[in-house]
Amino acid sequence: MKKETIRTVIIDDEPLALTVLESLLTKFDNVEIVGRYSSAIGLKEELDRLNPDVVFTDIQMPGITGLDFIKSQYPMPYAVIFTTAHSNFAAEAFEFEALDYLMKPIAPERLEKAIKRLEEYFELRESAEEMAQTEEEYVYVKVDGEFQKIFYKDIYYVEAFADYVKIWITPEKRVVTLQTMRNMEAGLPSEKFIRVHRSYIVSIDKITSIQNTTVIISGSIEIPVGKNYKDSVSQLLQKNKLNS
Repeated sequence: MKKETIRTVIIDDEPLALTVLESLLTKFDNVEIVGRYSSAIGLKEELDRLNPDVVFTDIQMPGITGLDFIKSQYPMPYAVIFTTAHSNFAAEAFEFEALDYLMKPIAPERLEKAIKRLEEYFELRESAEEMAQTEEEYVYVKVDGEFQKIFYKDIYYVEAFADYVKIWITPEKRVVTLQTMRNMEAGLPSEKFIRVHRSYIVSIDKITSIQNTTVIISGSIEIPVGKNYKDSVSQLLQKNKLNS
């Protein structure tokens, strides 16, 4: 179901860029701008109050960059779209689950594409949340314009891929869908899957061994364990290991 209103915050230290983006966004009937700011300094509490669905933020700003601000908020309860005149931050931006990366000057047709992607993101998130509440043994994901059924038992691991994810259903075969790792984590049953890294979610059944900084999938696939996820992996190990 299409989201009726997209609560939007925009951040840019350049007044003209802020005005131009606001003007472009107001052309979309379902976009409501609930806040516009010239700096990200001290914005955490303000965003908690505003509860936006998406934040459009410039990257290079005085005081704190847009990228550093988003890093400090990760994982964010809202979608993020970066707006910048610099292409060299894209890889790092997508590492923190940016939904899109718009180059200035922003063309209206490019922004329209970003809004459509945003709408699809909300539809997929809602679908993932609904599937997580059911007892089904599969999930539907959108692939090449159609919804494809994937059984949980067939999933080896999920890998972040810019603003998409790769769902590996054999060691060599994967499907790619527009989705964030956060939504995938929320949509997959926690008793069957565990997030071990910012960029990886693995099937617990497919884990064949656990090492200090890696988990091994199906005997040969090495998946790194991120420092922020070591406790979760340790808890899984403690829960299922034999006492010596």
